[in-house]
Amino acid sequence: MGKIIVFGNEKGGSGKSTTAIHVAISLCYLNKNVGIIDLDIRQRSMSRFLENRDAFCKKQSLNLPRPKFYRIDQSNKDSKAESNLEEEKTFAEALTTLEQSCDFLVIDCPGGISNYVKMAHTVADILITPMNDSLIDFDLLAKIDTSTGKVVGPSIYSEMVWECRQVRASAKHPPIDWVILRNRISHVFSKNKYQVGKSLNNLSKRIGFRLSTGFSERVIFKELFLSGLTLLDLEKMDDWQPTLSHISARQEMRMLLASLNLISA
Repeated sequence: MGKIIVFGNEKGGSGKSTTAIHVAISLCYLNKNVGIIDLDIRQRSMSRFLENRDAFCKKQSLNLPRPKFYRIDQSNKDSKAESNLEEEKTFAEALTTLEQSCDFLVIDCPGGISNYVKMAHTVADILITPMNDSLIDFDLLAKIDTSTGKVVGPSIYSEMVWECRQVRASAKHPPIDWVILRNRISHVFSKNKYQVGKSLNNLSKRIGFRLSTGFSERVIFKELFLSGLTLLDLEKMDDWQPTLSHISARQEMRMLLASLNLISA
């Protein structure tokens, strides 16, 4: 059975799909069999990335590594009970299909909480929650006292993660390794950066997660999406001339993968 990596956050625009894409392709380059489930039914960012990748490889006659993909659709049943039952069956079929042949299964969740999202978080061996390094994004993890900056309680999303952990514990499954990924961290000192870092360190001890540094704000990640490429793919291009930005971004990716402890786990 493969290890399940879930990318989730209640907020959109935090870098979930971008990070999930790069982690999945990085694992492929490490000769791992990788499967992908795209639960973001509305935006389908992961699905469109793979479509762009197939089109680019066909046009350029390239043979780049590609994860296995399982498409999941939203239930159209009339009642919520019937809809939930159908989605549970669909999700279970996806897991069964991919787990048997994959070393890693990457699940990209949409912003918000849904039946699919809850199921994904419950089966997660590793939960990666990217967040922009701001107090706005921190508010989706916990409620803070604006006058003191102290954490006063968990958010709806954190409570959902706690509930999923309880379900896993009752089924005697290993605990979720929850990783909060700080994206777009400023390279200069600021009050916001200090406050977010301090609050995250305090919160990690209360609700049980570990911290990792993600990606800086780099245009290159967005540019590559249209071709279905990652930074690691560029090394395979004969005419590629790396810039300092490329090299820095690639190093960020390698440091991220190392911090997740995916291979040694």
